[in-house]
Amino acid sequence: MDPVPDISVVVLSWNTMELTRACLGALRICAEGSPLRLEVIVIDNASGDDSLAMIRAEFPEVRLYRNDVNQGYARGVNQGLALATGRSICLLGSDTEVRPGTFERLLGFLDEHPEVGAVAPRLVNPDGSIQRACMRFPDLRVALAYDTALEDLGLADRILDRYKYQDWSHDHDAIVDQPPGTCLMVKRAVYEAVGPMDRMLWLFFNDVDWCLRIRRAGWRIWYLHEGTSVLHHLGQSTGRFPTFPFEWHKNRLHFYRKHYHVLGSFVVKMAMIYVALRELRRIRRNLESNREFVAHASQVLRALGNVLIR
Repeated sequence: MDPVPDISVVVLSWNTMELTRACLGALRICAEGSPLRLEVIVIDNASGDDSLAMIRAEFPEVRLYRNDVNQGYARGVNQGLALATGRSICLLGSDTEVRPGTFERLLGFLDEHPEVGAVAPRLVNPDGSIQRACMRFPDLRVALAYDTALEDLGLADRILDRYKYQDWSHDHDAIVDQPPGTCLMVKRAVYEAVGPMDRMLWLFFNDVDWCLRIRRAGWRIWYLHEGTSVLHHLGQSTGRFPTFPFEWHKNRLHFYRKHYHVLGSFVVKMAMIYVALRELRRIRRNLESNREFVAHASQVLRALGNVLIR
């Protein structure tokens, strides 16, 4: 019987062939120079490029699973979580490149701290600068402030700066609320306790929800700056989805309804109505033809209605 892997790395891929090639190549380098046993699982979400053939030809060591249709982020990740056999599991975006030594630092910290359930590394841009990617959990104040009249009038800066951790430069290790799922390592016991990601959060807020559930279950989450580095090609995966704005609003509403119930749902819906009205004003200013305005306005109102009635 093969020994249990130290880390199961779950990579979700969708039409990112060159990025996925770089990601898996970096993982191979990490594995070759490490005493850790890595299990790499790639879930291909019905890519239309040559990702599947590339992975099969160049990375035969990878456990590859292909969906016939795009299942979205949460469901794809859950497929990888179900296949993982490692004593820890690392969610990893296909638009990343893990640097040697990072996995050893993350896993070592988890092993040394029983109260810690999840850890995340330092994310860097191609020029080496730090991505300040961690966020605090969004509460009702954030729902009232984000993309509403309060923000437009400059009255929400303090709330949103706190939400975005603007009071912390990401230049040292710290306990945090929510690191991004771009690279997030959890103990198997944590996954078994809190369960998989919420499959209704198709593309957004799934990592927020997961981290919130981990924290509420009693574990701490740490960001580790020292001894870690993961290159992240920001915006090269989720930004490719054609329904990006629609999915964001739909997933945000589900998150607030789930965690803040009727009040959370009401606040987010009011914010969405405000955004729609603001967009209608912008369209009216830019279009002289009433026929064109009605056509564009109908699209906005239809999209809004599709979200509000869910």
